Amino acid sequence: MASRALYSTSFARAGRVAAPASWWRAAAAVRQFHEAKPPARPAPRALGEVVKPDNSGGGGASASQAGAKRAVHELYEDVGSKKLADFDLKGGVYVVTGGARGLGLHLAEGLVEAGGKVWCLDRLPEPDLPFQQAKQRIKPEWGGSLNYCQVDVTDNESLERVIRSIGELHSRIDGLVAAAGIQKICPAVEYSPDDVAKMMQVNYTGLMMSATAVARQMMRYKIRGSICFIASMSGIVANKGLISPVYNSSKAAVIQLARNLAMEWGRVKDDGSGGIRVNCLSPGHIITPMVEENFREVPGLRETWERENMLGRLSRPEEYKGAALFLLSRASGFMTGGNLVIDGGHTAW
Repeated sequence: MASRALYSTSFARAGRVAAPASWWRAAAAVRQFHEAKPPARPAPRALGEVVKPDNSGGGGASASQAGAKRAVHELYEDVGSKKLADFDLKGGVYVVTGGARGLGLHLAEGLVEAGGKVWCLDRLPEPDLPFQQAKQRIKPEWGGSLNYCQVDVTDNESLERVIRSIGELHSRIDGLVAAAGIQKICPAVEYSPDDVAKMMQVNYTGLMMSATAVARQMMRYKIRGSICFIASMSGIVANKGLISPVYNSSKAAVIQLARNLAMEWGRVKDDGSGGIRVNCLSPGHIITPMVEENFREVPGLRETWERENMLGRLSRPEEYKGAALFLLSRASGFMTGGNLVIDGGHTAW
């Protein structure tokens, strides 16, 4: 009644008539709403947890539409239950191609830090020393793990078998970071057909086969997962100083592939499969072993690249961890078919 007395005094001082009874009933209802205890939150669900489709029939929306709406509700039902819940990957299983070193390894680390169980795939018989160092940095309380398996993305039969085995081991795959790629700096007139075929086989065909192998497991286990292709700003501009026409065009093809797969896999089907998001992450110039080799091949290239962005420097691989985590987590739940460009402002002028 204190609020009623306060408002009555205010009306009297203003020389106004008393508020009608309906006003007090409305005020009481609002006060009751704010004073009520919030309902208990359900336990958090893992990203991509299976939601069975509604096959009860009846009029109105189809089973797939109802399933999609319910999936969205359950995917976000624990938002706000803990700090940065949208970025929590605990319980999820993720594949990173090209994950033995360089950018792929750093992105894999970011997923582990968020609680994901990560499988790094690469053609090296054993991962480099940085991989072992990354494993030593993992803390048990994160809830994640970092694993390695040798496989070449151009060996489709082996790639399919490895990814299927990962799916069967965990009964799920929640996400993919397709980071395997090669580059060759070479004038266009000096490219051989074999050079072109090799570049496209790794950068495009290997990436697509990785995506389809993972998508098959997502569909098999009814996981509404997320796929992130590592493209490049070189796929959207003619990158000054980078004489690598096949690499650049392979990345443009990757960006377009993401749009098409997003369209094909995005809708939830009547059997509960689908709901898979596909996006690209397009970095600017990064200091990686592959890029350092470019600097050795082309004197002055580093200085040229540093001048070409608004920050006047090259990026570090760890500066992309947050972006990859965003794309694979439910924080980007309504993003698909997109291309997230992080290039220090290179393509903005």
